[in-house]
Amino acid sequence: MKKVLVSMVVLGCLILSSIAADKSSYPEEKPEEKNQAREDPVKSRTFNVLNYGAVGDDKTDNTEAFSACLKAVIAAGGGKMFIPDGIYRGRIVIPGTKEWITVEIAGESDPTPVWGTIGTFPFPKNGTIIKCLSESGPAVISSASVPDKLYMQFSGINVSLRNLDVRTYDNPGIGGIDLLNAVQCKLENVSVNTDIYNVQASKPTRGTAGISTPACNNGALTILRNVIVTGYHTGIVVNEHTDGDNINLGSNINGLEFVLAHHASRFGRVCAQRCTHAIAVTGKHGFSIEQLDIEIAGPGQTDDNNKWQATAYDINDPNSLGSADLKYWVVEGNVGAVEKFTRNGGASIRARRIGSLAVGNK
Repeated sequence: MKKVLVSMVVLGCLILSSIAADKSSYPEEKPEEKNQAREDPVKSRTFNVLNYGAVGDDKTDNTEAFSACLKAVIAAGGGKMFIPDGIYRGRIVIPGTKEWITVEIAGESDPTPVWGTIGTFPFPKNGTIIKCLSESGPAVISSASVPDKLYMQFSGINVSLRNLDVRTYDNPGIGGIDLLNAVQCKLENVSVNTDIYNVQASKPTRGTAGISTPACNNGALTILRNVIVTGYHTGIVVNEHTDGDNINLGSNINGLEFVLAHHASRFGRVCAQRCTHAIAVTGKHGFSIEQLDIEIAGPGQTDDNNKWQATAYDINDPNSLGSADLKYWVVEGNVGAVEKFTRNGGASIRARRIGSLAVGNK
């Protein structure tokens, strides 16, 4: 037994000696090589607006701070402009580029969706709120085609907006988000409003839009998800290639306005409440809506200030420019689900109530 133990010890010593000899034959790792991962990190492409002088105190004009931050994002070849929670006054103007890049503007947390059909409610002050009270000029957030552009009127920027509450004022003279000059865009968890509960909103008389998507001949990628627009003449101006879902429109003259388009657009669920027209068509446009959920004001639900919110037409297409398929469901306040559905024109729009056969122009 002792001979076996001695043999095993000798064998172990020989193995350890061999390993040590092999290690000594390898070149020693240099100190600078050990630290290389720490010394050469991937450069962050997230830019915090606070580092560029922005203050979310509902007083400071942050337009210059926003522009400085965006300049840094674009100089880095794209990236994220991060806006912590707070109320930021000013405008965000995204400069035009001749390169195709992505600029993401992201708030810290989801906006609180405040909209409805009855009552009065104060607007919350939590979340990332971008507010502009100017009477004229660009929208609160806009995409420019200067100093450079990719083609035609379009900047090369794919604009991504996420977790933002964009506010103006009652009967606004400026738009909320204008991306007509952007080549592409994606909006997710975005609320555009007039800083007043929509039932209390005055009639919008100044022709402004909550959201304008990239214009005709864009870069074929316009995505809208979890979007709310209230209190505007037009909730969303829909250009070609728009793909939307969970869209909520409250107390706008036109909920969705379909303008001239070469390519078709598609929507999943669209909810339009107390809009004069849930759908308006002002240019040739092919589109589909899988579920158009409409609530019209019922008995006793309007007053002298908001009687304009009584629905005139669910579809307003007087020149029959739209070619569409949609399914709808209509609820009347204080009544419940009804079979009412009104249209003006829209000869090529095939609409049917959920669970029923399609009907023609009536």
